[in-house]
Amino acid sequence: MSFSEFVQQARRVLRLARKPTREEFIRTAKITGIGIILLGFIGYVIHMIYYLLTTYL
Repeated sequence: MSFSEFVQQARRVLRLARKPTREEFIRTAKITGIGIILLGFIGYVIHMIYYLLTTYL
C-alpha cells in the first residue's frame, strides 16, 4: 500500500466518521470502565494466589 492509497483510505474513513451521541459515549465509557475494573480484579486475584503460594509453601 503506497502513501497516496493510505491517504485516500484515511480521507474516506474521516468522511464516514461522525461524533457519537451522548448516549453512545456514556455506554462506551461504562463498558470500558467495567472492563478495566474486571482486569484489575483478575490481576489482584492472580497476585494474591501467587503471594499465598510463595509465602506458605
